[in-house]
Order: sequence, then C-alpha cells, then structure tokens
Amino acid sequence: MFTGIIHHSGTIEELQPLDRGARLRIRTGDDDSFQRGESLAVNGVCLTVLPEPDGSLLTDVSNETLARTTLGRLAAGDRVNLERALSLGDRLGGHMVQGHVDATGTLISIVEEGDFAVHRWSYPPEYAELVVSKGSIAIDGVSLTIVEPDSSTFGAALIPETLRRTTLGTARVGDRVNLEFDMVAKYIRGLVAPYLPVKSLT
Repeated sequence: MFTGIIHHSGTIEELQPLDRGARLRIRTGDDDSFQRGESLAVNGVCLTVLPEPDGSLLTDVSNETLARTTLGRLAAGDRVNLERALSLGDRLGGHMVQGHVDATGTLISIVEEGDFAVHRWSYPPEYAELVVSKGSIAIDGVSLTIVEPDSSTFGAALIPETLRRTTLGTARVGDRVNLEFDMVAKYIRGLVAPYLPVKSLT
C-alpha cells in the first residue's frame, strides 16, 4: 500500500528485455537501505526490488505489467517517481494507492499559472464513473485531486512542490502516464453494480 506522496525519484540505468517480460535496473537518491523483496512503486507501479551491492535496484516486470503500464517505454537515463511501501503508523498524506495501474492516459494540455500549473489528461471512457470532481487519482504514482472532469479528460492543479519533486514538472504534452483510479470508488462501484439498471446496447 502507498500514499501517492513522492519523496524520492530514481533514474533508469537499464531496461533489459527477457523472454517473458523485462528487468529494470534503477538508481535511486534514497539513502536508506532496501531489503530484498521490498515493494517499491515505480511511476505508480508496485514492483518487488532486489538491491545490488553497487547500490542499484533490480526489479522484474511481467508482460502483463508491460502491456498495461508505461514501464515498457522507459529507457536508460529516464527519471521515475519512487515511493516505498507505507508502514504502520506513517502519515497518510495523499490517499490509499495500491500500485495496481488500471489504464494509461495522455497529457493533452499544460496551463502555467505562475509557479503553479494545471495539467489535463485523457483517460479511457469506461472509467468515467470513477472520475469525479474533487476525487482522488494517482498519476504516475502521484496523488492528485481531479478538477473539471468530462467524459474523456480531467484536470489537476499542481503545486510548485509537486512540479519540483516529481516527473510531472518536466512532462510534455503527448506523454503517456499510468493511471490508478481511487480504490474506494472502485469498491463502491463493484458493490452497487448488481443493483444498477442494465444499460441498453442500442
């Protein structure tokens, strides 16, 4: 479990294709040691890390994860958002994030407002019921609040700290991002779905 609050970033050193997936080598600025098998969210994707003697981190990525997320697009030198798993007693500053990416979206506009910025992303229309004004969403692992959603896009206001600390500050229009919709909203949708009218296909 994660919170979507990014304290560290990392750099991709290598993306090595394997027969059934890929292996990432990551260099992180986090000075605290990692344990073998520890969970780490990389651009919002929960992965299992294997620390190396040289301080880098290895993690294996399945074909399913490569197909569902943007990790397969990474290349050596790319910066990524990193978040270590939540510990009991930690502050829940963002919202509950599982690291299980639902879909990808595209950054379609950036409006700068002084030191702040409003970004707008597209998302698959089948998730429209989960995209609500003032609701939570994780974009590349960053916890954000949705503003002005419509049937295929939504915005989020980014504060200077978020722009400085995460990869969203250097994002460009057209960039693909990992989307994880609010976990509570997904559970509620699943619970009420059997009681909702069936939508006509005509």
